Amino acid sequence: MSARPEDTAAAAKPPDRPDTPCVAVCSTTFDEVCRGCGRTVAEVAHWVSMDAAQKEIVWQRILAQGYPRRNT
Repeated sequence: MSARPEDTAAAAKPPDRPDTPCVAVCSTTFDEVCRGCGRTVAEVAHWVSMDAAQKEIVWQRILAQGYPRRNT
């Protein structure tokens, strides 16, 4: 039994996420990683030009590392 096309497309679709992981707590004072969102300086600079797959890779990494850090 093979997968239906709609099942494959749904499985490949990344989860709904905000447009950016930015939480307006921008700080890269002591290293190359923002203390608010967990992205590197380069990732922040190139975010708008990244495609969805590239952004998803960043999202997965920062979420695994406990980012973005939102005030709760």
